[in-house]
Amino acid sequence: MKSKRPSVTGNRPSTRPSTGATRGATTTRRPERAPEPEPVNRQQGAVQTKVRLADKFDAYFAHHSTSAIDSLMRLLETPFQSLMTWLVIAIAVAIPAALYIGFANLQQLGENWEGSSQVSVFLKPETTDARAEEMRIRLAARADIAKVVYVSPAQGLAEFKAQSGLGEVVDSLEKNPLPGTLLVTPRLQNGSDAAITSLEQSLLADPAVADVRLDMQWVKRLQQLMILGKKMVFGLGGLLALGVLLVIGNTIRLAIENRRDEILVVKLVGGTDSYVARPFLYTGLWYGIGGGLLALVVLGLGFLWVSATVDQLAALYQSNFRLQGLGVFGSMQLVLLAGLTGLLGAWIAVVRHLIQIQPR
Repeated sequence: MKSKRPSVTGNRPSTRPSTGATRGATTTRRPERAPEPEPVNRQQGAVQTKVRLADKFDAYFAHHSTSAIDSLMRLLETPFQSLMTWLVIAIAVAIPAALYIGFANLQQLGENWEGSSQVSVFLKPETTDARAEEMRIRLAARADIAKVVYVSPAQGLAEFKAQSGLGEVVDSLEKNPLPGTLLVTPRLQNGSDAAITSLEQSLLADPAVADVRLDMQWVKRLQQLMILGKKMVFGLGGLLALGVLLVIGNTIRLAIENRRDEILVVKLVGGTDSYVARPFLYTGLWYGIGGGLLALVVLGLGFLWVSATVDQLAALYQSNFRLQGLGVFGSMQLVLLAGLTGLLGAWIAVVRHLIQIQPR
């Protein structure tokens, strides 16, 4: 009789799964395939974008305003250094401006002297008042004569009696020794030696004229001094303007060297030379304008200091002369000229040093 072999299935778990488990294990889901993306039509190469002209102008003016404000703020961040530079520019601008003011006042005073200068035309004793009045009208119509005044012998004697203090002597005279006189005021603003000589000869040619006294040497000296003063003012102004250019140019050069790394970075990312130079140009402009404003302050203080003395001196000479300053329009011209000088100095420094800084 065959012996039964013990089943080992009871002692160890069966590795054969049940039907349901088998179906569950063997039934595997396939991964869903992702939908293929639709083909996209891409342009080959760089994409060109049109920028409106108005946007270009807006960006241009925006960078100008930003550069102007930023350059001014940089100057105000170092007030002591900026003030020293402004003072140097102010002194260099104020000196020729003061000489110009003095020359203009001297020229005004000279015109007053020229207007008060007179040519004395002495008439012959037999010339009547009617004949003298006819000569006065004829001479006053000439283009080279500004004014003619007739002083009769009686008027001349009365003035001499009042001013000389010799009234008793004058009263004792049996006959009036003074002739009739025509006081001729010539136009000397554009006059020359030839014109003055021609006027003298034409006056002497009249048969009613006895003598002509023409003492104009001091007027000629005054005119030559004015011409010399004008040349000195322009020469000194040119030298001091050159000094301002050198001061601002050296200051801008130092500013460029201090910002060399920043300039290199801006040029590496595509910044143009004009874009990089714009803040430095505005810095030179601010230096010039600040120096011009300080020069106005210096001139104003000097004007207040001198004007009182000039008024007292004019009163002693019984003159209504008053010292004249630059005025509003002249002050604006001075500040504008100083600003343009600063801008020119900055431009020279930028052309020399900024273009040499190039990324490698």
